[in-house]
Amino acid sequence: MLGATLNLWIGSMASPRPNGPHFTRSFLLSLCCGLGLLAGCSDDDSGPTQPVPGSGDIAQGKETFRFDTFGDETFWTDTLRMHEVIQAAVSPQTALAVGLKVDADAVPPGVLETADLTDPATTVALLKLGAVVGLKGTVQTINGKDTLTSVGITCALCHSTVSNSVAAGIGSRLDGWPNLDLDPGAIIALSPSLTAEQKAVYQSWGPGKYDARYNFDGRNDPALIPPAYGLSGVHSVTYTGDGDRIAYWNRYVAVTQMHGHGSFTEPRLGISVSNPPDMVESKLADLEAYQLSLASPAPPAGSFDAAAATRGQAVFAGAGQCAGCHVGSTFTDANTTLHQPSEIPTDPTHAERSATKMYRTTPLRALWQHAPYFHDGSAATLEDVVQRYDDAFGLGLSPAEKADLIEYLKSL
Repeated sequence: MLGATLNLWIGSMASPRPNGPHFTRSFLLSLCCGLGLLAGCSDDDSGPTQPVPGSGDIAQGKETFRFDTFGDETFWTDTLRMHEVIQAAVSPQTALAVGLKVDADAVPPGVLETADLTDPATTVALLKLGAVVGLKGTVQTINGKDTLTSVGITCALCHSTVSNSVAAGIGSRLDGWPNLDLDPGAIIALSPSLTAEQKAVYQSWGPGKYDARYNFDGRNDPALIPPAYGLSGVHSVTYTGDGDRIAYWNRYVAVTQMHGHGSFTEPRLGISVSNPPDMVESKLADLEAYQLSLASPAPPAGSFDAAAATRGQAVFAGAGQCAGCHVGSTFTDANTTLHQPSEIPTDPTHAERSATKMYRTTPLRALWQHAPYFHDGSAATLEDVVQRYDDAFGLGLSPAEKADLIEYLKSL
Protein backbone atom coordinates (compact mmCIF):
# COMPACT_ATOMS: atom_id res chain seq x y z
CA MET A 1 0.00 0.00 0.00
CA LEU A 2 1.08 3.57 -0.61
CA GLY A 3 0.99 4.46 3.09
CA ALA A 4 3.41 1.70 4.00
CA THR A 5 5.67 2.52 1.06
CA LEU A 6 5.82 6.21 1.88
CA ASN A 7 6.60 5.55 5.52
CA LEU A 8 9.91 4.07 4.42
CA TRP A 9 10.74 7.43 2.88
CA ILE A 10 9.35 9.99 5.27
CA GLY A 11 9.09 8.33 8.66
CA SER A 12 7.01 10.17 11.19
CA MET A 13 7.23 13.87 10.24
CA ALA A 14 3.96 15.23 11.59
CA SER A 15 4.34 18.60 13.24
CA PRO A 16 1.99 19.79 15.99
CA ARG A 17 -0.81 22.15 15.07
CA PRO A 18 -0.33 25.70 16.36
CA ASN A 19 -2.29 26.28 19.53
CA GLY A 20 -4.99 28.90 19.40
CA PRO A 21 -8.56 29.64 20.43
CA HIS A 22 -11.64 28.76 18.47
CA PHE A 23 -13.35 31.54 16.55
CA THR A 24 -15.26 33.75 18.94
CA ARG A 25 -17.83 34.84 16.37
CA SER A 26 -21.12 33.00 16.17
CA PHE A 27 -21.01 29.41 15.04
CA LEU A 28 -23.37 30.16 12.16
CA LEU A 29 -21.04 32.87 10.88
CA SER A 30 -18.13 30.46 11.08
CA LEU A 31 -19.96 27.78 9.17
CA CYS A 32 -20.85 30.19 6.41
CA CYS A 33 -17.17 30.88 5.72
CA GLY A 34 -14.71 28.77 3.87
CA LEU A 35 -11.97 28.93 1.31
CA GLY A 36 -10.85 32.50 0.59
CA LEU A 37 -9.81 34.26 -2.53
CA LEU A 38 -11.31 37.67 -3.33
CA ALA A 39 -10.99 40.53 -0.93
CA GLY A 40 -13.72 43.06 -0.48
CA CYS A 41 -12.95 45.88 1.89
CA SER A 42 -10.99 49.13 2.39
CA ASP A 43 -8.41 51.29 0.71
CA ASP A 44 -6.02 51.04 3.63
CA ASP A 45 -4.31 47.85 4.70
CA SER A 46 -6.95 47.19 7.38
CA GLY A 47 -4.54 45.82 9.93
CA PRO A 48 -2.22 46.79 12.76
CA THR A 49 0.73 47.73 10.53
CA GLN A 50 1.43 48.14 6.84
CA PRO A 51 4.31 46.09 5.42
CA VAL A 52 6.92 48.20 3.66
CA PRO A 53 6.75 47.60 -0.12
CA GLY A 54 9.74 45.63 -1.36
CA SER A 55 10.79 44.54 2.14
CA GLY A 56 9.70 40.94 1.84
CA ASP A 57 11.75 37.81 1.26
CA ILE A 58 10.58 35.98 -1.87
CA ALA A 59 11.79 32.53 -0.80
CA GLN A 60 10.05 32.79 2.56
CA GLY A 61 6.96 34.13 0.86
CA LYS A 62 6.89 31.05 -1.34
CA GLU A 63 6.87 28.85 1.75
CA THR A 64 4.08 30.93 3.24
CA PHE A 65 2.03 30.81 0.03
CA ARG A 66 2.37 27.05 -0.28
CA PHE A 67 2.37 25.77 3.27
CA ASP A 68 1.25 28.32 5.88
CA THR A 69 -2.24 27.92 7.31
CA PHE A 70 -2.01 30.89 9.67
CA GLY A 71 -3.36 28.53 12.33
CA ASP A 72 -6.64 27.94 10.49
CA GLU A 73 -6.74 24.32 11.68
CA THR A 74 -8.85 25.61 14.56
CA PHE A 75 -11.62 26.13 12.02
CA TRP A 76 -11.15 23.37 9.45
CA THR A 77 -10.40 20.73 12.06
CA ASP A 78 -12.01 21.80 15.32
CA THR A 79 -15.16 23.34 13.85
CA LEU A 80 -15.79 21.70 10.47
CA ARG A 81 -14.07 18.39 11.39
CA MET A 82 -12.74 18.01 7.87
CA HIS A 83 -9.94 15.73 9.08
CA GLU A 84 -12.57 13.13 9.98
CA VAL A 85 -14.16 13.38 6.54
CA ILE A 86 -10.83 13.02 4.75
CA GLN A 87 -9.68 10.07 6.87
CA ALA A 88 -12.93 8.18 6.37
CA ALA A 89 -14.16 9.01 2.91
CA VAL A 90 -11.89 11.17 0.72
CA SER A 91 -9.81 9.01 -1.60
CA PRO A 92 -7.43 10.63 -4.09
CA GLN A 93 -10.03 9.82 -6.73
CA THR A 94 -12.63 11.82 -4.80
CA ALA A 95 -10.17 14.63 -4.10
CA LEU A 96 -9.25 14.94 -7.77
CA ALA A 97 -12.94 14.94 -8.71
CA VAL A 98 -13.52 18.11 -6.67
CA GLY A 99 -10.45 19.78 -8.15
CA LEU A 100 -7.76 19.16 -5.54
CA LYS A 101 -4.27 18.74 -7.00
CA VAL A 102 -1.31 16.50 -6.18
CA ASP A 103 2.27 17.78 -6.23
CA ALA A 104 4.08 14.92 -7.96
CA ASP A 105 7.47 16.37 -7.02
CA ALA A 106 6.73 15.78 -3.34
CA VAL A 107 6.19 12.04 -3.87
CA PRO A 108 9.02 9.49 -4.24
CA PRO A 109 9.55 8.40 -7.88
CA GLY A 110 7.44 5.50 -9.05
CA VAL A 111 5.06 5.53 -6.09
CA LEU A 112 2.11 7.27 -7.75
CA GLU A 113 2.07 4.77 -10.58
CA THR A 114 1.22 1.95 -8.14
CA ALA A 115 -0.87 3.87 -5.62
CA ASP A 116 -4.45 2.89 -4.85
CA LEU A 117 -6.28 6.08 -5.73
CA THR A 118 -9.57 4.71 -4.38
CA ASP A 119 -8.32 4.38 -0.80
CA PRO A 120 -8.63 7.31 1.68
CA ALA A 121 -5.47 5.98 3.36
CA THR A 122 -3.60 7.06 0.24
CA THR A 123 -4.88 10.62 0.71
CA VAL A 124 -3.62 10.56 4.30
CA ALA A 125 -0.23 9.34 3.07
CA LEU A 126 -0.09 12.15 0.50
CA LEU A 127 -0.95 14.69 3.17
CA LYS A 128 1.86 13.31 5.32
CA LEU A 129 4.20 14.09 2.45
CA GLY A 130 2.81 17.59 1.94
CA ALA A 131 1.78 16.56 -1.56
CA VAL A 132 -1.84 17.75 -1.63
CA VAL A 133 -1.66 21.30 -2.99
CA GLY A 134 -3.18 23.82 -0.60
CA LEU A 135 -3.88 21.37 2.23
CA LYS A 136 -1.63 20.89 5.25
CA GLY A 137 -2.26 17.86 7.38
CA THR A 138 -0.84 16.60 10.65
CA VAL A 139 -0.55 12.81 10.56
CA GLN A 140 0.22 10.78 13.67
CA THR A 141 0.60 7.06 14.18
CA ILE A 142 -2.17 5.92 16.50
CA ASN A 143 -2.50 2.23 17.37
CA GLY A 144 -0.14 1.42 14.52
CA LYS A 145 -2.16 3.36 11.92
CA ASP A 146 -1.42 6.68 10.24
CA THR A 147 -4.19 8.97 11.41
CA LEU A 148 -4.99 12.47 10.18
CA THR A 149 -5.37 14.48 13.39
CA SER A 150 -5.74 17.95 11.88
CA VAL A 151 -5.96 19.73 8.55
CA GLY A 152 -5.78 23.34 7.40
CA ILE A 153 -5.71 25.21 4.10
CA THR A 154 -3.16 27.54 2.48
CA CYS A 155 -3.18 30.20 -0.25
CA ALA A 156 -2.17 27.58 -2.79
CA LEU A 157 -5.50 25.78 -2.52
CA CYS A 158 -7.23 28.25 -4.82
CA HIS A 159 -4.27 29.99 -6.42
CA SER A 160 -2.12 27.10 -7.60
CA THR A 161 -2.64 24.21 -9.95
CA VAL A 162 -0.32 21.58 -11.44
CA SER A 163 1.16 20.73 -14.82
CA ASN A 164 -0.74 17.43 -15.23
CA SER A 165 2.59 15.85 -16.19
CA VAL A 166 1.76 12.55 -14.44
CA ALA A 167 -2.00 12.50 -14.91
CA ALA A 168 -4.92 14.90 -14.78
CA GLY A 169 -4.57 16.78 -11.51
CA ILE A 170 -1.13 15.33 -10.75
CA GLY A 171 2.09 17.12 -11.70
CA SER A 172 4.44 19.95 -10.80
CA ARG A 173 3.10 23.02 -9.01
CA LEU A 174 2.11 26.10 -10.98
CA ASP A 175 1.84 28.83 -8.36
CA GLY A 176 -0.39 31.78 -9.14
CA TRP A 177 -2.47 29.89 -11.69
CA PRO A 178 -6.13 29.89 -10.61
CA ASN A 179 -7.43 26.42 -9.87
CA LEU A 180 -10.55 26.59 -11.99
CA ASP A 181 -11.16 22.87 -11.46
CA LEU A 182 -11.48 23.38 -7.72
CA ASP A 183 -15.02 23.16 -6.38
CA PRO A 184 -14.74 24.97 -3.02
CA GLY A 185 -18.43 24.69 -2.30
CA ALA A 186 -18.46 20.93 -2.84
CA ILE A 187 -15.48 20.58 -0.50
CA ILE A 188 -17.06 22.70 2.24
CA ALA A 189 -20.33 20.77 1.83
CA LEU A 190 -18.53 17.56 2.85
CA SER A 191 -18.45 18.85 6.43
CA PRO A 192 -20.71 16.95 8.84
CA SER A 193 -21.23 20.20 10.78
CA LEU A 194 -23.38 21.88 8.10
CA THR A 195 -27.14 21.82 7.70
CA ALA A 196 -28.80 20.63 4.50
CA GLU A 197 -29.68 24.24 3.66
CA GLN A 198 -26.10 25.40 4.06
CA LYS A 199 -24.81 22.53 1.95
CA ALA A 200 -27.24 23.43 -0.83
CA VAL A 201 -25.76 26.94 -1.05
CA TYR A 202 -22.19 25.68 -1.22
CA GLN A 203 -23.04 22.99 -3.75
CA SER A 204 -24.59 25.61 -6.03
CA TRP A 205 -21.26 27.40 -6.65
CA GLY A 206 -19.63 24.95 -9.04
CA PRO A 207 -15.97 24.55 -10.10
CA GLY A 208 -13.69 27.57 -10.15
CA LYS A 209 -16.01 29.82 -8.14
CA TYR A 210 -16.16 31.06 -4.58
CA ASP A 211 -18.13 33.70 -2.70
CA ALA A 212 -15.82 35.60 -0.36
CA ARG A 213 -18.59 37.82 0.99
CA TYR A 214 -21.30 35.27 1.63
CA ASN A 215 -20.30 34.89 5.27
CA PHE A 216 -20.87 38.62 5.84
CA ASP A 217 -23.94 39.55 3.79
CA GLY A 218 -25.64 36.18 3.25
CA ARG A 219 -26.05 36.76 -0.50
CA ASN A 220 -25.13 33.87 -2.76
CA ASP A 221 -23.18 35.35 -5.69
CA PRO A 222 -19.90 33.46 -6.27
CA ALA A 223 -17.09 34.88 -8.39
CA LEU A 224 -14.34 33.24 -10.41
CA ILE A 225 -11.08 32.40 -8.70
CA PRO A 226 -8.66 34.95 -10.23
CA PRO A 227 -5.01 34.50 -11.19
CA ALA A 228 -2.42 35.49 -8.58
CA TYR A 229 0.28 36.03 -11.20
CA GLY A 230 1.06 39.16 -13.20
CA LEU A 231 0.26 41.50 -10.31
CA SER A 232 3.48 43.48 -10.34
CA GLY A 233 2.57 47.13 -10.88
CA VAL A 234 -1.12 46.52 -10.16
CA HIS A 235 -2.39 48.01 -6.90
CA SER A 236 -6.07 47.12 -7.12
CA VAL A 237 -5.89 43.36 -7.10
CA THR A 238 -9.56 42.45 -6.70
CA TYR A 239 -12.48 42.69 -9.10
CA THR A 240 -13.86 45.69 -7.23
CA GLY A 241 -10.58 47.39 -6.32
CA ASP A 242 -11.37 47.50 -2.62
CA GLY A 243 -7.76 47.61 -1.41
CA ASP A 244 -4.65 49.26 -2.80
CA ARG A 245 -2.17 46.55 -1.85
CA ILE A 246 -1.91 42.78 -2.13
CA ALA A 247 -1.32 42.84 1.64
CA TYR A 248 -4.93 44.02 2.07
CA TRP A 249 -6.24 41.11 0.02
CA ASN A 250 -4.02 38.62 1.83
CA ARG A 251 -5.08 39.83 5.25
CA TYR A 252 -8.77 39.74 4.35
CA VAL A 253 -8.53 36.21 3.02
CA ALA A 254 -6.26 34.83 5.72
CA VAL A 255 -8.41 36.12 8.56
CA THR A 256 -12.00 36.17 7.28
CA GLN A 257 -12.03 33.30 4.79
CA MET A 258 -9.27 30.85 5.62
CA HIS A 259 -10.01 31.56 9.30
CA GLY A 260 -6.40 32.10 10.22
CA HIS A 261 -5.41 33.86 13.41
CA GLY A 262 -5.18 37.63 13.00
CA SER A 263 -7.25 40.78 12.65
CA PHE A 264 -9.10 42.51 9.83
CA THR A 265 -11.25 45.63 9.94
CA GLU A 266 -13.27 47.25 7.17
CA PRO A 267 -15.46 50.12 8.39
CA ARG A 268 -17.20 50.61 5.05
CA LEU A 269 -18.65 47.12 5.22
CA GLY A 270 -18.99 46.93 8.99
CA ILE A 271 -16.43 44.13 9.21
CA SER A 272 -14.27 43.73 12.28
CA VAL A 273 -12.75 40.32 12.93
CA SER A 274 -10.18 39.52 15.59
CA ASN A 275 -8.94 35.98 16.11
CA PRO A 276 -5.84 36.06 18.33
CA PRO A 277 -3.02 35.27 18.57
CA ASP A 278 -1.89 37.00 15.36
CA MET A 279 -0.23 34.55 12.96
CA VAL A 280 -0.74 36.62 9.80
CA GLU A 281 0.75 40.08 10.13
CA SER A 282 4.44 39.18 10.28
CA LYS A 283 4.15 37.14 7.08
CA LEU A 284 2.44 39.67 4.82
CA ALA A 285 5.55 41.36 3.43
CA ASP A 286 7.12 38.05 2.39
CA LEU A 287 3.87 36.74 0.93
CA GLU A 288 3.35 39.91 -1.09
CA ALA A 289 6.93 39.76 -2.39
CA TYR A 290 6.43 36.22 -3.66
CA GLN A 291 3.13 37.01 -5.34
CA LEU A 292 4.62 40.03 -7.07
CA SER A 293 7.40 37.78 -8.40
CA LEU A 294 4.96 35.48 -10.19
CA ALA A 295 5.07 36.31 -13.88
CA SER A 296 2.18 35.65 -16.22
CA PRO A 297 2.67 32.47 -18.25
CA ALA A 298 3.39 33.05 -21.94
CA PRO A 299 0.91 31.70 -24.47
CA PRO A 300 1.83 28.24 -25.79
CA ALA A 301 3.63 28.13 -29.10
CA GLY A 302 1.20 28.03 -31.99
CA SER A 303 -1.79 29.00 -29.86
CA PHE A 304 -2.53 32.16 -31.84
CA ASP A 305 -2.06 33.56 -35.32
CA ALA A 306 0.79 36.10 -35.06
CA ALA A 307 -0.15 38.03 -38.20
CA ALA A 308 -3.77 38.29 -37.13
CA ALA A 309 -2.66 39.33 -33.64
CA THR A 310 -0.68 42.21 -35.11
CA ARG A 311 -3.77 43.40 -36.93
CA GLY A 312 -5.79 42.82 -33.77
CA GLN A 313 -3.51 45.10 -31.79
CA ALA A 314 -4.57 47.93 -34.09
CA VAL A 315 -8.23 47.06 -33.48
CA PHE A 316 -7.55 46.98 -29.72
CA ALA A 317 -6.11 50.48 -29.81
CA GLY A 318 -8.59 51.82 -32.38
CA ALA A 319 -12.04 50.63 -33.39
CA GLY A 320 -12.36 48.25 -30.45
CA GLN A 321 -11.83 51.10 -27.97
CA CYS A 322 -10.15 48.63 -25.57
CA ALA A 323 -7.06 50.74 -24.87
CA GLY A 324 -9.12 53.48 -23.23
CA CYS A 325 -9.26 51.40 -20.04
CA HIS A 326 -6.77 48.59 -20.65
CA VAL A 327 -3.74 50.88 -20.60
CA GLY A 328 0.01 50.50 -20.25
CA SER A 329 2.03 47.35 -19.71
CA THR A 330 -0.47 46.04 -17.14
CA PHE A 331 -3.44 46.67 -19.45
CA THR A 332 -5.48 48.32 -16.70
CA ASP A 333 -6.30 51.78 -15.38
CA ALA A 334 -7.13 50.28 -11.98
CA ASN A 335 -4.34 52.11 -10.16
CA THR A 336 -6.06 55.43 -10.75
CA THR A 337 -9.63 54.72 -11.82
CA LEU A 338 -12.57 52.53 -10.83
CA HIS A 339 -15.72 52.22 -12.90
CA GLN A 340 -19.42 52.37 -12.17
CA PRO A 341 -21.18 49.03 -12.74
CA SER A 342 -23.22 50.73 -15.48
CA GLU A 343 -20.00 51.16 -17.47
CA ILE A 344 -19.29 47.42 -17.55
CA PRO A 345 -21.49 44.98 -19.49
CA THR A 346 -21.78 42.50 -16.65
CA ASP A 347 -23.93 41.85 -13.61
CA PRO A 348 -23.65 44.65 -11.00
CA THR A 349 -24.28 42.48 -7.93
CA HIS A 350 -20.66 41.79 -7.08
CA ALA A 351 -19.85 45.50 -7.07
CA GLU A 352 -22.94 46.33 -5.02
CA ARG A 353 -21.67 44.02 -2.26
CA SER A 354 -18.20 45.56 -2.17
CA ALA A 355 -16.73 48.49 -0.28
CA THR A 356 -16.16 50.57 -3.43
CA LYS A 357 -19.48 49.70 -5.13
CA MET A 358 -17.47 49.81 -8.37
CA TYR A 359 -15.46 47.59 -10.71
CA ARG A 360 -11.82 47.87 -11.68
CA THR A 361 -10.56 47.23 -15.19
CA THR A 362 -9.19 43.69 -15.11
CA PRO A 363 -5.51 43.46 -16.14
CA LEU A 364 -5.13 41.45 -19.32
CA ARG A 365 -2.60 38.69 -18.76
CA ALA A 366 -2.47 35.08 -19.91
CA LEU A 367 -6.04 35.21 -21.16
CA TRP A 368 -5.46 31.89 -22.91
CA GLN A 369 -5.09 30.24 -19.51
CA HIS A 370 -8.06 31.28 -17.44
CA ALA A 371 -11.35 31.13 -19.32
CA PRO A 372 -14.21 31.82 -18.62
CA TYR A 373 -14.20 35.61 -18.36
CA PHE A 374 -15.71 38.49 -16.36
CA HIS A 375 -15.88 38.21 -12.59
CA ASP A 376 -18.81 35.82 -12.76
CA GLY A 377 -17.58 33.65 -15.62
CA SER A 378 -20.51 34.75 -17.75
CA ALA A 379 -18.46 34.82 -20.98
CA ALA A 380 -17.26 31.32 -21.85
CA THR A 381 -14.82 32.38 -24.57
CA LEU A 382 -12.94 35.41 -25.85
CA GLU A 383 -15.36 35.40 -28.75
CA ASP A 384 -18.17 35.92 -26.23
CA VAL A 385 -16.26 38.77 -24.58
CA VAL A 386 -15.66 40.62 -27.84
CA GLN A 387 -19.27 40.15 -28.98
CA ARG A 388 -20.60 41.41 -25.65
CA TYR A 389 -18.57 44.63 -25.84
CA ASP A 390 -19.45 45.07 -29.50
CA ASP A 391 -23.15 44.82 -28.67
CA ALA A 392 -22.98 46.90 -25.46
CA PHE A 393 -21.10 49.84 -26.96
CA GLY A 394 -22.28 49.67 -30.56
CA LEU A 395 -18.73 49.30 -31.87
CA GLY A 396 -19.82 47.87 -35.20
CA LEU A 397 -16.73 45.67 -35.56
CA SER A 398 -16.59 43.56 -38.69
CA PRO A 399 -16.19 39.77 -38.43
CA ALA A 400 -12.57 40.15 -39.58
CA GLU A 401 -11.85 42.79 -36.94
CA LYS A 402 -13.37 40.62 -34.24
CA ALA A 403 -11.33 37.62 -35.33
CA ASP A 404 -8.10 39.64 -35.36
CA LEU A 405 -8.86 41.18 -31.96
CA ILE A 406 -9.41 37.73 -30.48
CA GLU A 407 -6.03 36.57 -31.79
CA TYR A 408 -4.39 39.58 -30.16
CA LEU A 409 -6.07 38.84 -26.84
CA LYS A 410 -4.79 35.28 -27.06
CA SER A 411 -1.27 36.62 -27.43
CA LEU A 412 -1.31 38.61 -24.18
